[in-house]
Amino acid sequence: MKTHDDVLRGRSLPGLLLIDGESVPAVSGRTFETIDPATGKVLGQVADGDAADIDRAVAAARRALEGPWSRFKPIDRQRVLLRLADLVEAHFDDLVLLDILDMGVPIGTLAPRRTRAVAMLRYYASLAVTLHGQTIENSLPGEVMTYTIKEPVGVVGAINPWNSPLVLSIWKIAPALATGCAIVLKPAEQAPLAPLRFGALCLEAGVPPGVVNVVPGHRAAGAALAEHRDVDKIAFTGSTEVGQSIIRASAGNVKRVSLELGGKSPNIVFADADLDRAVPAAAMAVFANSGQNCLAGSRLFVQRPIYDQFLERLAAFTRALRVGDPLVPETQLGPVVSHHQMTRVCDYIDKGRAAGARLLVGGKRLDDSAHANGYFIQPTVFADVDDGMAIAREEIFGPVICALPFDTEDEVIRRANATSYGLGCGIWTLNIHTAHRVMRRLRNGTVWVNCYNLLDVAVPFGGYKMSGYGRESGLEHVEEFLHTKSVLISVQ
Repeated sequence: MKTHDDVLRGRSLPGLLLIDGESVPAVSGRTFETIDPATGKVLGQVADGDAADIDRAVAAARRALEGPWSRFKPIDRQRVLLRLADLVEAHFDDLVLLDILDMGVPIGTLAPRRTRAVAMLRYYASLAVTLHGQTIENSLPGEVMTYTIKEPVGVVGAINPWNSPLVLSIWKIAPALATGCAIVLKPAEQAPLAPLRFGALCLEAGVPPGVVNVVPGHRAAGAALAEHRDVDKIAFTGSTEVGQSIIRASAGNVKRVSLELGGKSPNIVFADADLDRAVPAAAMAVFANSGQNCLAGSRLFVQRPIYDQFLERLAAFTRALRVGDPLVPETQLGPVVSHHQMTRVCDYIDKGRAAGARLLVGGKRLDDSAHANGYFIQPTVFADVDDGMAIAREEIFGPVICALPFDTEDEVIRRANATSYGLGCGIWTLNIHTAHRVMRRLRNGTVWVNCYNLLDVAVPFGGYKMSGYGRESGLEHVEEFLHTKSVLISVQ
């Protein structure tokens, strides 16, 4: 088996900013370390972009938008996206290795990521040639022709978190390319490598210099992008707190904003559920990606007649999960992304214990010789959690399940909705009438019935309440990158 040192030996990792088609250092000359969360070792140095670099990138995007990129027809944009899809497919192992090294995603879980990454690019390629306005019959006096056209919103600033670096980069950049926008991506400082490599592939696919720019950096870079008066739209995925600051920053030039923010998703298991399906799905609704998922079904509501049986089976399933080196194919849970995130999750576990929740499984950092230098946390299940506990109210973003018993349908709907979030939710029942009734009453952007965390690029995704606004995937996604211009022509 290859070690992390073996994988890195002789490999050149991306470390410079991508601005106007060139790999360049930060204006300040500063760099920051990117860390392998499985070993705690430094992978390399990455240029630390700030406001000056954002200025350079936005200016490059504006020049490209008003220059060669503006002459690309829809079919030209489609060809570029299809070439990019082919390149991602050809280089996927290298791209995902960067995700493994940068944020610890297990190599054994990559097949669905490959399918999704390539499918996203080909889907947006298909939309590039289908964007259109409409001809409208009007009630105006005389002969007046009225119609609409779709135009790119302009320069897009995109800001991503670290929990799925490659896929999230595609999710921002592909619709921008399909609609004819130019983009500046600020990836998370914890995981900048795959976004930088993907930006280079955009150039190889034929995207003109300046259309796609990638500027790693810290909070100052993200703030500068959100505030920038020559940025026409911000597309943000991340915490609700940062999303709120982006809304405030957008007021300067009233830029368009779309936000996919935090979640504390309810996963509701009724007494008639198929437990053979519901138990493993409820576990992996949280433990996939080591719990670093905004959709995590971390509030697990189980109807009282099956509560004890369900938790017994859930605990057994959790104990059998393999936590370890993400380069080992049998690993199911890797590390969390950073020492800071590990400390944060462990603090929540301590809060759960202190508040009186019953710890069934896990509950600590793995610190044996095989894991001591990495940021590994045991998958953890708390039982008998009260709705008012911090672990039941706040997004943990780690491998922690909070199990809560319930008695009636009305009760669980009230409790499931009693949160400031509204991103996703699950319903487990064999009664289709129950599923339809409950689905309509839950205040969430996505509802899964007898499944969890299934995402399709053609299906819109987004939140209610403080989980954000706007939609990603589907036809609604590209509309986020388009203006509608109305045209009225007197033909008398």
